[in-house]
Formats: sequence, C-alpha cells, structure tokens
Amino acid sequence: MRIFLAGASGVVGRRVIPALLVEGHNVVGLARGRDSYDAIDSLGATAVLGDVYDAATLTETVRTARPDVVMHQLTDLAAGDRTANARLRTIGTRNLVDAAKAAGVRRMVAQSISWAYEPGAEPAAEDTPLDLASGPDRRGMVEGVANLENAVQEMPEWVVLRYGTLYGRGTWYEPGGLMATAARDGRLPATPDVSSFVHVDDAARAAVAALHWPSGPVNICDDEPAPGYEWVPVFYALAGLPEPTLVEGERAGWARGADNTRARKTLGWVPGRKSWRSGLTEN
Repeated sequence: MRIFLAGASGVVGRRVIPALLVEGHNVVGLARGRDSYDAIDSLGATAVLGDVYDAATLTETVRTARPDVVMHQLTDLAAGDRTANARLRTIGTRNLVDAAKAAGVRRMVAQSISWAYEPGAEPAAEDTPLDLASGPDRRGMVEGVANLENAVQEMPEWVVLRYGTLYGRGTWYEPGGLMATAARDGRLPATPDVSSFVHVDDAARAAVAALHWPSGPVNICDDEPAPGYEWVPVFYALAGLPEPTLVEGERAGWARGADNTRARKTLGWVPGRKSWRSGLTEN
C-alpha cells in the first residue's frame, strides 16, 4: 500500500516508517521544515514539505501523493503546550481529513489518547463516552480529542488509536525528558490518579497493524493501569531523583486508566512490554 504519513518525523512516526517499509509499503512522509524533511528522507521514506494548517496546499500534496491510506500521527507537544496540541487536533485534523477525502482516500489511521474518558470506577473501554462535561482545566484537551475523532470518523474506513501515556526513548518519560524536569522541579507528585502506559515501540506496532483493522476506536496500552503511588517512585528512581512527594486523597474520577481487551482479544495486538514496571527500565 501507499501510505501518506502526517507526523512522520515525530516520536511515533520515526518508528512507523521503517516498520511500514519492512512490510513492503510505500511511505510518503509530511515534513513541516527542513530538519523534519531530512529525518524522514534518512529513514527511507519519500519526504514532502507541507503544513497541515495550509488547507489548500495540503489538499494538493495529498492528491499528488495518491495514497491508499492516510496515517495521522501529528502532535504539537515538544514544548509541553497542550493548547497548541488541542489546536492541532482540531484544525490540523480537519484539514487532513478534508485533504484525504478530496484525494479519494478511503482509510485513515489516527493517533488519539486513552485518558479523555468520563469519570468511572474501572479502566475505561472504548464504548465509554469522552469527558465533555469536564471542568475548564481539562475541557480544552477533551474537546480537541473529540474534534479529532469526529473528523476522522467521516472517512469511509477509520481507526482511532487511543494511546496510553507514551514512554520510551524520545518521549516525555525518558530520563532526560520533560517529565523528569517536572519531577526535579517538584511538579510530579505521587497521587492516587491511575494512568495507563504504552511503550512507544508498541504504539508504532499498533499503527502498522491498524492498516488492516475494522473501523472503530482502540485502546492501545499495556496490561497494568497504575496509580501514581506506584509508578511515580519508579520513574523518580529511573531519573536518579529522591523519593517523590506523596499526595493523599481520592483519585480524580477521570484518572481511571484504560482497558486494552479489544486490542488483545479481538484484534490480536499484544503489548511487547506488558507492564510499565519492566518497560520503564529499558530507557
């Protein structure tokens, strides 16, 4: 197949490209700047310059690429700006979906997240509604996710990958990454809030496998949702930091983790790192 990969130079995209090429696919990677262009080219894909905020040019770029599938791995999180990322999910996705439809593409595989679900007692399955009634500190993020997923669902065939928190080399959770800085600054306490994780290599494998999955959302995370009481001390130790501050109380209702049963039992995707406990130490 011919794959148009938006976000090709990102932390997931850089892993997706070689995996696609090994399977015999032809990959066209979208680059916003020269550094991204060179990175994509060095991985063996065909790099093209473009900007998902330039709708007209993007449409022509996708049409010229003639892809069978458009893969959306775009984020805007290098600086930790969640507002910018929500904007990308809303506007960038809208433009990418419109460009795909204009080019006659039938299938899209898109990156989403698994912590936008509404509050509940257990890890959330894919039929759990998104948390659109959340408070103002969270609503912008959830609305960005909803806008992304609603746009992608306009495609004749679509898969939304609801990734757990990504860790591994190149992510926020490597020892020198953004969250290690937050920990050193005292901004990462150990709380009761539950998270689901996925190693970035496993996230990339899911993206490639999703080329053949039926339409729908899929939680892509490991087998062990965990409260901050458990995983934050492990991360501090990995980063060479003293014990974190423990915050007592009840978890936030939405901080419930995600259930990966559909991916494992129905679709046959099994995380290579079944728990963050072993995976984190690989960094």
